Amino acid sequence: MNREEIGDLAAAYALGGLDGADRARFEALLRTGDAEALAALRDFEGTLTDLAAVTPEAPPPAVKAALMERIVAAPPAARAGARPRARRGRAIWPAVLSGAMAAGIAAIVVGWSVSSTYEKRLDALANDAEQLKAELRSQQTVIAILRDPATQVVALAGQASAPTARARMMWHEKAGGVFVATGLPATPAGKAYQLWAIAGSNAPVSAGVFNVDASGVGSLSVRPLPGVSTVNAFAVTLEPAGGLPAPSGEMYLLGKS
Repeated sequence: MNREEIGDLAAAYALGGLDGADRARFEALLRTGDAEALAALRDFEGTLTDLAAVTPEAPPPAVKAALMERIVAAPPAARAGARPRARRGRAIWPAVLSGAMAAGIAAIVVGWSVSSTYEKRLDALANDAEQLKAELRSQQTVIAILRDPATQVVALAGQASAPTARARMMWHEKAGGVFVATGLPATPAGKAYQLWAIAGSNAPVSAGVFNVDASGVGSLSVRPLPGVSTVNAFAVTLEPAGGLPAPSGEMYLLGKS
């Protein structure tokens, strides 16, 4: 047998499609240690092992349906009335074609899986990049506020509800401000801390709501408050989650500029 015939037999043997005299001939080659037969079988089994090791994601139903339509619509391998092939051809080629079809389907599935995986990774990287940009913008805002001589730095002291609590408010009329607190009790369910800006005799203006972590630390980025320039005092009260237009709960922090 030549190399091509040995390769055909090895492919069919590895796929379990070889029987009868062809199987006996090929196994005889294996028993005698024929180098070409052993190498062909080893290469084909290695390919099948590699495909079996792949665990791709299932392709969308539309991909499978389109593939099956192409298979069903494919023209027959031989015209009606054509002379039948020899028995060995009938035994080997259906198995080889089945193996080729399986490899093709596996290639489509693997390709779709790899593409899907990389798309997910790219989406994750894009999200990470956006988060980093947002953090950078926030840090740049804080630095700009701290460098500006017009920035007010207000220290807030704990009140009767949280005597050990402390906070700092860096406030700029045009840029807004940054608030950081520590030592506050955990917020009860349905509640949140609300920061208030007090300018002169005017009614307190809400500067936002925030919660604290397990160690009692909380922070808040405050946008410029319309109609509020110089702030005389900042205060923190406990209010319903989402905040209120005017303070109604206990005061936890208070600081005057």
